[in-house]
Amino acid sequence: MAKRIIDVVGSSIGLLLFAPFLLLASFLVWIYDFDSPIYISKRVGINGVIFDMYKIRSMKNDSSLKHVVSTSNSDTRITYIGKIIRKYKIDELSQLVNVLLGSMSLVGPRPNVIREVELYSEIEKKILLVKPGITDISSIVFSDLNDILSDSDDPNLDYNQLVRPWKSRFCLFYIKNRSIKMDIHILLITALSIFSRQRALNYLHKLLLKFNATPELLTIAKREIVLVPHPPPGFTEFVTSR
Repeated sequence: MAKRIIDVVGSSIGLLLFAPFLLLASFLVWIYDFDSPIYISKRVGINGVIFDMYKIRSMKNDSSLKHVVSTSNSDTRITYIGKIIRKYKIDELSQLVNVLLGSMSLVGPRPNVIREVELYSEIEKKILLVKPGITDISSIVFSDLNDILSDSDDPNLDYNQLVRPWKSRFCLFYIKNRSIKMDIHILLITALSIFSRQRALNYLHKLLLKFNATPELLTIAKREIVLVPHPPPGFTEFVTSR
């Protein structure tokens, strides 16, 4: 109940504070191609329920390019305006509406598309036991996702090899240790990451230490080593095709 109250109050205040940015971004996206600035993506929520997630559109409305799930900075679908709103996470602010409506929370595992959830192991399916959120631990650790997949020949495969294994582990760690206190820390660190990614990672590392994260998670959270293919939780081999 307390988490829901925080979600309602937080999303309401957030929508009021960020309304000028949302309106400006929406106008710039619309003026670019005179098409709807709102993009609705089908995502998998708590208990596997499908819901509409709202985003400010950062890509061209090209139906022939809909089958690529993961994107990089070099993705030709992303417009000039789209790159700007992605850089400052403005496209995600519209999900405050989802939080207000109850399909998402301020903090929780980032919701995935149906196609990706179908690849989950039985262990990963535990991620669906909680409401998805706008931000979480992996959102901070992999805030440079577009750079990780930069110039990738197969962003979907690279995502499943390099990011998904750790994203899922961070989600499972959050579910095991979640609390209002942890949520507040994650929200504050997320805000800090907009201004200083390195400081955010340092604070996150300290937070994970307090909750006895494994050495593996602590190492990845620092983002000081090169990501290499790794098996997702519940699998013994890393993904080789996508």
